[in-house]
Amino acid sequence: MSKTYGNESISQLTGPDRVRLRPAVIFGSDGLDGCEHAIFEILSNAIDEAREGYGDLITVTCFLDHSIEVEDYGRGCPLDWNAREERWNWELVFCELYAGGKYNNNTEGGDYGFALGLNGLGSCATQYASRWMEVTVRRDGYRYDLRFERGYAVGEPGQELRKAPADRKKTGTVIRWLPDLDVFTDIAVPEEYFDDVLRRQSVANAGLRFRLRLQRPDGGFESREYQYPNGIVDYVAELAGENPLTLPHYIETERRGRDREDRDEYRVKITAAFCFSNRVSALEYYHNSSWLENGGAPDKAARSAFLSAIDGWLRANSKYQKSESSVRFQDIQDCLVLVTNCFSTQTSYENQTKKAITNRFIQTAMTEFFREQLEVYFIESPADAERIAAQVLINKRSRETAERARQGMKKKLSGSLDISNRVQKFVDCRSRDPEKREIYIVEGDSALGACKLSRDAEFQGIMPVRGKILNCLKADYVRIFKSEIITDLMKVLGCGVEVKDRHTKDLSSFDLGSLRWNKVVICTDADVDGYQIRTLILTMLYRLTPTLIREGYVYIAESPLYEISAKGKTWFAYTEREKADILSKLPATAKPAISRSKGLGENDPDMMWLTTMNPETRRLIRVMPEDAEKMSRMFDLLLGDNLEGRKAHIAEHGSEFLDSADLS
Repeated sequence: MSKTYGNESISQLTGPDRVRLRPAVIFGSDGLDGCEHAIFEILSNAIDEAREGYGDLITVTCFLDHSIEVEDYGRGCPLDWNAREERWNWELVFCELYAGGKYNNNTEGGDYGFALGLNGLGSCATQYASRWMEVTVRRDGYRYDLRFERGYAVGEPGQELRKAPADRKKTGTVIRWLPDLDVFTDIAVPEEYFDDVLRRQSVANAGLRFRLRLQRPDGGFESREYQYPNGIVDYVAELAGENPLTLPHYIETERRGRDREDRDEYRVKITAAFCFSNRVSALEYYHNSSWLENGGAPDKAARSAFLSAIDGWLRANSKYQKSESSVRFQDIQDCLVLVTNCFSTQTSYENQTKKAITNRFIQTAMTEFFREQLEVYFIESPADAERIAAQVLINKRSRETAERARQGMKKKLSGSLDISNRVQKFVDCRSRDPEKREIYIVEGDSALGACKLSRDAEFQGIMPVRGKILNCLKADYVRIFKSEIITDLMKVLGCGVEVKDRHTKDLSSFDLGSLRWNKVVICTDADVDGYQIRTLILTMLYRLTPTLIREGYVYIAESPLYEISAKGKTWFAYTEREKADILSKLPATAKPAISRSKGLGENDPDMMWLTTMNPETRRLIRVMPEDAEKMSRMFDLLLGDNLEGRKAHIAEHGSEFLDSADLS
């Protein structure tokens, strides 16, 4: 029996249901990590107040019933009547998404200089996701009290907010709530979470004191305090321990810029502390005091700047041996302890969970600043520069020795490795030498058959993909690693994935030395569908194994568009322009036969070998982006959610590709 899908099928979530029925949209998950993020939302507001100079202590209390209380000593959240909005502020703050006091941070006189809570979501979303929430605010000589249950204020209409005179000198906000098991699958937040988040916030907010109170079974409370008077400098010294190669070095600056010419200018304050050690290493990034677990712009800036500066110093001082390869960032990272803590009046987080930022200006500003400061540091501290260079080169040469040993062992063991029986329709080659092996990724069974008959079975393997794979730029890791096509392809490649996620199933962590192929060749038809499949495969590799692209292992096999025959000779044209060039060079008396090239699955073996698989005559394009950021932005634009941006790009640049368009 078919279901009817009509006008009445469309519905809208309103009020608390916007969060209660879809908590993962706001908190990133409906599990324990989502519940933890809700806690951080309330904590963020208290931190923003303290960073503005209102209060120097924040207390977090964990009760045995799994309820949580956050208390600050700031100005107190405004809850009274808002004449401009013609609403009660308590309604706006706790019952309306996208309502808050931090939207004007980038303007002169904004209430908050650099705010962690920006979007006006946290207080309301956490309230909606609670079994109950109690709010007490002291400000302007009054005490205000509210109670909510399952997203709704308790009390008669117009009497929900209780207000009474109180000590004028005492100000601040206390919020206690019980996460709702109807919303989250688990609310038993371990004390390790609180210990970690409060320690990190004390690192990112120099001098601010955090107190954690844990209720014990006898009803009493255990109390812990966290404070780093000098913030990241103290933290770097703690991480490095005794006798580091260099002492902690602190740098800071403030700059203004914009992410795009037509966007507003904003401020960014960049601070960083680093040292080098031959025993420990650490990279941590904070933005507006939020720990960027996935890094984003600051991580890209640090990697680019440190690699450029140290490699430049090594070359300028003739530290490389003759014909020696350059260092990689991994060699630097193995001895680097770096903590950055930046603040900006405008921030582009990847999502509400705030684990990475994507601001282009912040990345550019940090990259330039780090390079400048490292150059100065190396000049002013030559002894430190010598020690750093020596350790980095030791790391590099040790890595290369280990890679050679691993490569040799892999060659010995790979002869007994047979994945052809474990991955459906994968066709392996005879050679076990990864330096010679090539894998062709083709679309569909017909192309598989054609390539199988055309290939050199000594060194060319074939892996078909069935239909259009997931858009890995949009899909989450749950969907990605449920895809049999994707997991099979990753198994065939053998190098694992550059993803730290519990959904990676039996895929190993990334190891370039375990790659079973010297070339990964994407081979699709020269039509719209083929181009889309090619782009989706590239997107998958870019998200799961970006090192393969960066190191030049990924290729595209160009398939000709036209076969042109005249006077016993045959030419292949890969674009409309090439066809025109070939025809223009033929004698006027020649009568060329022009045929549209067939799809991969329709070519005879000899033609397939000649045009696509013969190393002497094929045309391969190495996917080696000069600028990985440009590639990332293009994937975001063409495959992401920015529909308007995609339309604008096509309108502006579409004419550039008319020569390759099918106008027949």
